[in-house]
Amino acid sequence: MPTIEKRGDTYKITVSCGYDLNGKQIRRRMTWKPEDGMTARQIKKELDRQAVLFEEKCRNGQVLDGNMKFAEFAEKWFTDYAEKQLRPTTIAGYRWALKRTLPAIGHIRLDKLRPHHLMAFYDNLAESGIREDTLYRCSVDFKAFLREQHTTAVQLTERAGVGIRTLYGLNKGNRVKAETAHKIETALELSKPIFEPVDGDAALSSNTISHYHKMLSSMLSTAVKWQLIYDNPCLRVDPPKIEHSEAHYLDEVQAAHLLDLLDDEPIVYRTMITLLLHTGLRRGELCGLEWDDINFDLSLLDVQRTSLYLPEKGVFVDETKNNTSRRVLKLTPDAVQLLKRYRMWQNSERLRIGDRWAEEWEQHPRLFTTWDGKPLHPSTVTGWFHTFIERSDLPPISIHSLRHTNATLLIAAGTNVRTVSSHLGHAQTSTTMNIYSHSIKSAEAAAAEALQSVLTRKKKQA
Repeated sequence: MPTIEKRGDTYKITVSCGYDLNGKQIRRRMTWKPEDGMTARQIKKELDRQAVLFEEKCRNGQVLDGNMKFAEFAEKWFTDYAEKQLRPTTIAGYRWALKRTLPAIGHIRLDKLRPHHLMAFYDNLAESGIREDTLYRCSVDFKAFLREQHTTAVQLTERAGVGIRTLYGLNKGNRVKAETAHKIETALELSKPIFEPVDGDAALSSNTISHYHKMLSSMLSTAVKWQLIYDNPCLRVDPPKIEHSEAHYLDEVQAAHLLDLLDDEPIVYRTMITLLLHTGLRRGELCGLEWDDINFDLSLLDVQRTSLYLPEKGVFVDETKNNTSRRVLKLTPDAVQLLKRYRMWQNSERLRIGDRWAEEWEQHPRLFTTWDGKPLHPSTVTGWFHTFIERSDLPPISIHSLRHTNATLLIAAGTNVRTVSSHLGHAQTSTTMNIYSHSIKSAEAAAAEALQSVLTRKKKQA
């Protein structure tokens, strides 16, 4: 039965709705105020009616519990939703973003969270000096220092648990967090520090702010489904505009030159880079390949998984990025021949290593492994390719540029966008069109010129 408590000129109606998972009683409350001029008898009659109606709504799930603070809801969302539905890398990114989010809106009740709270938070993220953590810059020539220490960036990323891109960024003067600086100095066993603090006065990019909006929208959308709030305030806020940049890729001549340069490189890296260029695979998809995924008779490659890395988990296998990322690709004859030669080389290495070869390889025979058959760290291929490009005469591209190169070459060859989208494993064709709009326009212009030359009629001679 509802309990009724008089408070001044209003009445508080409380209904018990059982207990939560922690054994805490769940209560729903509402406040009712009589209209002016109502008699005591009328007030009691209407109050009883309001109490019965409110109890009925509570039993039918029509009364929402938005009393919890956003911080409390966020933790429940991670436990009850994110960890069951989202990829580990996505969860890690959201956990990181929450460190700035909770100080801003964590104290606000869910049912009181309004668009202006979110807009103020986004504006704050866009301000200079938003970085709460102190950033550090390497006080020495990091590249030269590693040579003096007789180590490489690839070796250091394994020892320190720091991404290879982070280490290469230090060569350019990039800043790192205190935690990262400490990991590097600890791994190098230094007697004195090589990092110095600097002011973190840079503003966050619109892309980063958009990441916060995406996270909040996902969380509050779940709150609506759980009937904690009636609607998602993110839907009434314009998300920050994402800064679109042109995808970097090699043209036809440069791609051919890349393959020529790979002829003199170790077969493991030659095979990885060639396969990326010929298939457009993502880095994680490449590292997750097993020999059973390749049908040499039909020249097919089955993309079934991805290999990722997180500091708290190490290298691990996960599902592909989305359902459409699971796909079967037709391999080129050159790629098939190179894979056959590489398999022979790997088998000879297994025999040479003997019982030091990892036993887990026998159950899940990966294509690309460490020297002793263990799963390859995804950053290893990134680090090697970065060094390879630096000592070549090719433009400064990244490992992901090979995926862009594969797509642009397909488009230039006249492949329709839907086929390219399926080939790349994009969830939507619009994604392909947005990323490669420039290449599509160039291909259409070339097609128009070709059509013009075919359909142009010769003028009749007078």
